[in-house]
Amino acid sequence: MNEQQEYAYHNPVMLQECIEGLKINPNGVYVDLTFGGGGHSREIVKHLDGGHLYAFDQDDDAVKNAKGFNDRSFTLIEGNFRYLKRYLKAYGIKEVDGILADLGISSHQIDEASRGFSTRFDAELDMRMDQSADLSAKEVINSYSKEQLHKIFGMYGEVKNAKTLAEAICSARINKEIITVEELKKILSKFAKRGKENRYYAQVFQAIRIEVNQEMQALEEMLEQSTEVLKTGGRLVVMSYHSLEDRLVKNMMMKGKISGELEKDFYGNVIKPLEAINRKPIEATEEEKEKNNRARSAKLRVAEKI
Repeated sequence: MNEQQEYAYHNPVMLQECIEGLKINPNGVYVDLTFGGGGHSREIVKHLDGGHLYAFDQDDDAVKNAKGFNDRSFTLIEGNFRYLKRYLKAYGIKEVDGILADLGISSHQIDEASRGFSTRFDAELDMRMDQSADLSAKEVINSYSKEQLHKIFGMYGEVKNAKTLAEAICSARINKEIITVEELKKILSKFAKRGKENRYYAQVFQAIRIEVNQEMQALEEMLEQSTEVLKTGGRLVVMSYHSLEDRLVKNMMMKGKISGELEKDFYGNVIKPLEAINRKPIEATEEEKEKNNRARSAKLRVAEKI
């Protein structure tokens, strides 16, 4: 796959900022936790000379995409990054020099109508990153209780009328199973503000996708393990796209705990494994935001292992 095709698959956000954040040592060991279209991975490999990159992805399309990337400095791990430590151990890797995670869904996944990620196409409600997983969007919508739906819409989508929407979905599915994107949108349209329909659909779809793929739990586990596998002086570079993710990343980098609570030793000194390089998140330039819609909500944070 040439560079043009690769960026058509997935246009990597803040590519140079991510590379600078990693502060690459040419013979170091690096991890790209979200291979996707391979934009970040390809750029990291260009900076290696004797080093190695291990990339993770559980999405079948991303795995197929990686088949064309033949480089001795590169290994693709077909798995969820929540098992970071376990997979690296299987390759004999105990410590790494840098970890990159771009938490956004790839452009390709959104544009692939049959995957059911996008509100733009009609398809069966799916949204699974790992196509072999049991839980799909259809399962969530048709089998979750009113209380469960209320919780995920409010927590993961920050949907204002989450309770009312959950009740409406539960009422609608009594008569007929909700199977497609359009069937769900038909219900959502009654609760969206006029002129703001697409934003509302996006919030609800985001909430369902996060639940289907257990994204918050996976992120928590990955952040905890990252601090363990990074060498002293190693860099953790994470790009998030909504406030829930960013809060967890910020807490880990600033406070040393996912919960945001400070842990102190006997003498009152704060115990934390990472030192944040940037107090505020790095955002894409206006020029990049114009060219790449996904860059608008991206927040990049960088920390170094103390």
